[in-house]
Formats: sequence, C-alpha cells, structure tokens
Amino acid sequence: MKLQQRKTRLRAAALGALAVSGALVLTACGSDNNSGSTGGTGTKTNAASDVKCDGAKGQLRASGSSAQKNAMDLWAKGYMAACSGVEINYKSSSSGEGIVAFNQGTVGYAGSDSPLKPAEVADSKKVCSGGQGIDLPMVGGPIAVGFHLEGVDSLVLDGPTLAKIFATKIKTWDDPAIKKLNPGVKLPSKAIQPFHRSEDSGTTENLSKYLTATAPDDWKYPVGKSWPAPGGQAAAGSAGVSQQVKQVDGSIGYFELSYATSQKISTVKIDTGAGSPVEATPDNASKAIAAAKVVGTGPDLSLKLDYTTKADGAYPIVLVTYEIVCDKGNKAATLGTVKSFLNYTASDEGQKQLSTAGYAPIPAEINAKVRKTLATIS
Repeated sequence: MKLQQRKTRLRAAALGALAVSGALVLTACGSDNNSGSTGGTGTKTNAASDVKCDGAKGQLRASGSSAQKNAMDLWAKGYMAACSGVEINYKSSSSGEGIVAFNQGTVGYAGSDSPLKPAEVADSKKVCSGGQGIDLPMVGGPIAVGFHLEGVDSLVLDGPTLAKIFATKIKTWDDPAIKKLNPGVKLPSKAIQPFHRSEDSGTTENLSKYLTATAPDDWKYPVGKSWPAPGGQAAAGSAGVSQQVKQVDGSIGYFELSYATSQKISTVKIDTGAGSPVEATPDNASKAIAAAKVVGTGPDLSLKLDYTTKADGAYPIVLVTYEIVCDKGNKAATLGTVKSFLNYTASDEGQKQLSTAGYAPIPAEINAKVRKTLATIS
C-alpha cells in the first residue's frame, strides 16, 4: 500500500514539473511574438526590432511599387506583431498606380521606384493640405536581369548588348555580340524572348536610365515608366515578368532580385568595364547606391544614381524605392501610423532586414536624413 502511495506521489510530481515546463515554453514562445505589446497606443519595445507604436491605430492602406513588395511584407509582419490592433495593408501594383492612388487621397503613403515628377508634385498639393508630396528613399536593390536558357547557367552581358536585346535588335542567343562576352560558353541558336512590364513601372524607368546612360547609340527611346521599345512580350508586375522567365526557355526579363532568388532564376552578370563582371547582389548594389547624391530640395530626399559606375564590385542596374508622403497635411486618421511604421522601416533594425530579402539597405548618411524628415511630417 505504502509503495503504491509513493508511486502516486512521484507520478504527480512529474506531471506537475511537466506542466511548469510546458508553461515556460509557451511563455517563451509568446514573448517572441508579443513581448511587451501595448497595442496601438503606447511604446512597444520588441527584442528583435524596437518598434515604437506611438500614435498608431487602425488600418493603414498603401500601394505602389511591386519591386518593394517583399520588403513591405517582411516589415508589415514584424510591425503588426509588435503593434496589436494595427493593420498595414500594402497593395503591390506599380509605381505609377501608387502615385495615382496617393494623389487621389486613397492611401496613406505610396511606393515608387522613381521620384515624383513636377506635375505629380503639383497634383499632390490638392491632397496634402498646406503641403506637398515628398520622396523618402527607403528600399535599395539591384534590378536583376533574369534569363532562362537550357544548358546555360552563367551569362555575361553589357549595356549595349542588353539594349539591343530588349530592343529586339539581337534576336538569337548565339549572336556574335553575346558570344564575345561569353568565351567558352556554348550558346544555342535559339530565339531570344524578352519580357517587359505591361504597366507603368519605376523598375522600367530605372532600367531605361541605365540603358540610356551606357548605350546611347543603341537605346534611343524616351526614359519613363512605360516600356518604350518595340517588340518583346509584356507581363504584369515583377511577379508576372519573373514567372514568364521561369517558364519560357530562351527568355530574358528584369525584376527585383528577390523574385529571382525565390524562384531560382539565373541572373546576368554585368560587364561594366571594371576588373570583372559584376553579379546582382545586395552588397554589390549597395556599392553603387552609396555614390548616390541627394538632389531633392527641402524635405524631399530624391536621389541621383550613377548608372555608369566602373567601380569594382558595384552593380550598376539599381533602383531606390521611395515612400511618398505629405510633408504637411497628412490625414489625422493615418498620420500616427504612417510615422510609426515608416520610422520602423527606416530604423537600423528595419534596414538590416533588407539584406535577408535580397534588397540593399539605404546608405546610413541618407537614412539618417530620412528619419529626421519623418520626425517633421504633420
């Protein structure tokens, strides 16, 4: 009888210890996601991100650049985990559509891969009461040129050759110009199928700026968000172009690097005239973006990029995505959330996360100006 009682006591003690252990595990898991959460009204310090939820509340709608979609998804997930009751709803469309939505007053901020044009700034004054739209650089990264060519997994091209390919002047993969850049590579006599964006896109505009700067004799088309050259096939968004390149043998297209990474699409190395061809990587893009100059005035921080760089390891086909906000006259219902969320994306922790998703952080000197400007918007 005494032996049976002793066994019962031991079993109860073991179950009690297991319950405590389980409770500790659950508490630890909960602290990873919700530690110190104060909802949308207080300051939340998260061990992973130091998110400040001051003034944040309700739903924040935003839209625009598809190139920054993966970054926005990453940031929104971390931010909403820290600021309960706040929802960030970023619609990936295009830079052009994002600016239209911003100037119609239907979003709290817009994402664009190119800064506002003078006419767009003028339109923004109708929405930004007493102020205007400004450009805040937030996401950097390489525009990857992805290709799908069975039997070839490494390819080098330069500005003039890319210009002729996208203008459909070079029509087959065994063209002498491509062979010259790829000695020893067995290139098939296969038709090249170039894909471009079907809608207005800042990614298109940045690629066009690169081609204009590096191949003026071969790319004589206007620089803009709309695809200017004849021929080729169109697809919607970076997702659509990358999907087509993934599926179609003989294809080539352009999109933000994370689309190539996630779908395992081979990317072109660019011959810039440096010591060796440069691969599309976040670090190599950062080397090119670091040379950018702020050309905006007042609180506007639009940049001028150097697409003709020959610096070793600097990948030249880059973009910077701007978050477009009102410097004054933001809607009271969303101002607190806009400032809180964008302060997080511009924080050291927020910028560090970019590299893990295939993007390039904004150079520290420029990013410091972004944070200073965010503190002044009203």
